[in-house]
Amino acid sequence: MAQNEIVLFDLPSRPPCKSWSLNPWKTRFILNYKNIPYHTEWLEYPDIEARLSPHLPPKPPPDTPYTIPTILLPSGSYLMDSKVIAAHLESLYPSPSLHLSSAFQSKIEALMPKVMTTLAPIYILLIPANLLNEVSVPYWNKSRAEWVGMDLDTLAEKHGGEKAWEKFTPVVQEVTALLKENADGPYFLGKEVSYADFVWGGFLICCKRIAEREIYEEVLERSGDRGVHEALLKGVGKWAVRDD
Repeated sequence: MAQNEIVLFDLPSRPPCKSWSLNPWKTRFILNYKNIPYHTEWLEYPDIEARLSPHLPPKPPPDTPYTIPTILLPSGSYLMDSKVIAAHLESLYPSPSLHLSSAFQSKIEALMPKVMTTLAPIYILLIPANLLNEVSVPYWNKSRAEWVGMDLDTLAEKHGGEKAWEKFTPVVQEVTALLKENADGPYFLGKEVSYADFVWGGFLICCKRIAEREIYEEVLERSGDRGVHEALLKGVGKWAVRDD
């Protein structure tokens, strides 16, 4: 690894190992878009804390996990959290701009927690089934059960299927409405790409890699206008080619 390279800590999938998780994709998009030299270090879920905790401040409360993405800068500093990383990389490499102050950025950030929680009963069992290496499965099952407050099988059984899709549908259609505000597209800002596009593009890539038919295609069908989402994903595609 060259001394001037950033290290991006990302979550591996089963071979062939490629980036799949939404939050690391936010950072990976920035690095690719700004043409910043970087190298990926893959961390399985159980290895994250041991690798990162010596280099980052303790996270209150004590059981709050260390998370991916984290980056190691050439200066030797570690930064965690995709939003923190985005702001710092924008300050170091201001051109081309991420347009972090865009109104669309704040709107998509407000919608993403709803997107992920309403869809959780759908993806929460498919990720370990389709993507995770065996070493990470117990960590995933335990941590996500704590997050949702019940066993994952119970979550899927009680709240999955059409119940989850019905809750998700109006949320994704809010995103569709945002994308259609600028008719000249394909991005939220119209012809100019921004970090908001990388957030939503990362989500779509994540859906496709978890389960293209069961999740990605259904997300598009529920969106009310699949074409605007496909156009955005095509638009950011040149910055998604490097995914390992």
